[in-house]
Amino acid sequence: MIISINQLKSGLTILVEGAVYQIVDFQHVKPGKGAAFVRTRLRNMENGYVLERTFRGDEKIEEAFIEERKMQYLYKDNDLYHFMAQDNYEEIALNKEAIGNGVKFLKDNLEVTANFYQGRALSVNLPNFVDYKIIHTEPGIKGDTARAGGKPAEIESGATVQVPLFIDTGDTIKVDTRTGQYIERSAL
Repeated sequence: MIISINQLKSGLTILVEGAVYQIVDFQHVKPGKGAAFVRTRLRNMENGYVLERTFRGDEKIEEAFIEERKMQYLYKDNDLYHFMAQDNYEEIALNKEAIGNGVKFLKDNLEVTANFYQGRALSVNLPNFVDYKIIHTEPGIKGDTARAGGKPAEIESGATVQVPLFIDTGDTIKVDTRTGQYIERSAL
């Protein structure tokens, strides 16, 4: 579908030179002289690179319709990460760039959302918060809940997260996969 620059908004996916981009930020500009234009920041849906682009007022932009599917992470094989669709058990493999920083938070059987354009998988979005078991950290200090500070802890996906001093090996914690920060201890 062809849209005008007046219809651009954050989160919209568009085609630019054959690649699918998502609008991260936009600004409508109406100078005193000349025609209006829109300044945008676009994120490539396949590799995550950010592009700054200006669209003139008379330009027409093609909207890209993205299909979201629930997938389940299966395993890593060399440089490819394998996922299975939960509705038809179809399996896809994506490279590290398509997953982005979420690679370090993938764990077996994790449910994710995959973005598809014309039947081709572009990227994977992890849930915002995921529970992980602590594999290794220095011993916790009992009763030390008020003092500021933290220590590194390795979680089951292999990533290292800063946790409070009272967290111990074997505990389950909730982690924000967007920032990699500890949120809370889980009751699992």
